[in-house]
Amino acid sequence: MNDISAKIVSALKGVLKETYDLDAEAGILNIEIPKDPKMGDYSSTCAMRLAKTLHQNPKMIAETVAEGLKGKLPEAETIEIAGPGFINFRMKKSALASVINTILDAGDSYGRNNTGEGKRILVEWVSANPTGDLHCGHARNAAWGDSICRLLEASGYDVLREYYVNDAGNQIVMLGESLIARYFEYFGKEYPLPADGYHGQDVKDIAIGLAKQDGDKWLTADSKERLEYFMTEGKERELQKIDADLKLYGVLIESWVHETLFYENNRARINACLDRMNELNLTYEKDGALWFRSTEYGDDKDRVLVKSDGTLSYMTPDIANHVYKVERGYTHLVDLWGADHHSYVTRMKAALKALGYPEGTLEVDLIQMVRMVDDGVEVKMSKRTGNAITIRELCEDVGVDAARWFFVSKDVATHMDFDMKLARSRSNDNPVYYAQYAYTRMFNILHKEGTPEFRREADYDLLNEEHETEMLKLIAEFPKIVAESAKNRTPNRVCNFCQQLSREFHSYYNSCRVSDPENPELTNQRLGLVSAVMVTMKNALDLIGVSAPEKM
Repeated sequence: MNDISAKIVSALKGVLKETYDLDAEAGILNIEIPKDPKMGDYSSTCAMRLAKTLHQNPKMIAETVAEGLKGKLPEAETIEIAGPGFINFRMKKSALASVINTILDAGDSYGRNNTGEGKRILVEWVSANPTGDLHCGHARNAAWGDSICRLLEASGYDVLREYYVNDAGNQIVMLGESLIARYFEYFGKEYPLPADGYHGQDVKDIAIGLAKQDGDKWLTADSKERLEYFMTEGKERELQKIDADLKLYGVLIESWVHETLFYENNRARINACLDRMNELNLTYEKDGALWFRSTEYGDDKDRVLVKSDGTLSYMTPDIANHVYKVERGYTHLVDLWGADHHSYVTRMKAALKALGYPEGTLEVDLIQMVRMVDDGVEVKMSKRTGNAITIRELCEDVGVDAARWFFVSKDVATHMDFDMKLARSRSNDNPVYYAQYAYTRMFNILHKEGTPEFRREADYDLLNEEHETEMLKLIAEFPKIVAESAKNRTPNRVCNFCQQLSREFHSYYNSCRVSDPENPELTNQRLGLVSAVMVTMKNALDLIGVSAPEKM
């Protein structure tokens, strides 16, 4: 919440307590910016929200509250009642413009807030199998998760960024066998390539690299030792590529937790979970298998934990993994999974609930499918490899900034078409170009030869243009948007904010002269405004992993 919004809320809270002896909840006092500037700078719907509680007509409540606010909100120029009970506030220009110095003082820290202070949260995302390159579906997951983490960190949360490596299943065996086949092929020898193995160029490249590194010694090695070596090397090299591609994409992973961890010491961590579930009477045996009574915790059917042959279901080490997260002190867990995991969300939440963890310990964002479109035609395959387009190829094609913006700007709960032609374009139709161009214009205004050096002022009372007022209100809202976007995990709101601020600035640039030698006082105040807007834009773009270029 910005400074002015906070003052309005404080004044409303005081009047409601004084007049009605009512301690209003925060949601009731939510302050909004009216879509129509003619209605005022800020608006409250508290009168309508309190009508049932107070058993009064909302308009009457609004009039009573407005009367009570007289003298309690010196920042307001007028307080008016509209419609069925809106309380509209038009603020003094000096009050709105006070945000300029606040922003200039904060600099790169502007937008940061402490709404998450004292809360520890572990975000696990991407977590693709280490058997191939990350593709465009992973790119959406990666951009969204990284932006969430940036927002949480900016809001004071203690965040751990984690990648769960699925390296204990049959897919790693198939990776090893596929590498061996390509290794033998390099030396002109026969070795069957598994039908359900990995046939991509990336696997072939790894095998060639191992052949050049190790020579032909593995052709005649013990088959068990050879498979173990190729599985380990394949997994590690794939993870190195994944890490490198994520870093290229601006994504930082701090913790890599391997599924094999839970199989160490005779499955010690997994067995500890199973023993705990048995003690809590959460399991039973049937047909030689061990089952979890998940229907008692909201699932549509009970789930197998240990199969009749003694092997584990996919769910069992995953339960141990989530318990391990909480054991490390993270009371709030967020996972980003593919949309095909919809039913799995219920199972995992049921397991944590059954183990005694509070409701809401785990939250999951499901990432819907992406369709890559180029000039109106769907593109499924890379021109170079014939496989799915990788993150690296996408970044080389449209750029990191465009890739991240396009994926973050759409709610992940919806299917999306990624318009590659638009992402490449350098026009105002491209939303990331439009926002970055606004930043570049600001920079050029401030650094243009002949532009006077900005001098900080105590008051910016000459900023009376409509676009100036709208930009001041927008940049004042930025900390609130950051806090709410972090809490609700909605980084797309930051894209919307950047677009709105860009529109206002471009319109301002086209209608007002910032640097006017004949009016040095107004020029200085406008330079202060542009400086504050530029700081805000840069900080907003950074929260979604997009750069703020000084030249374009």
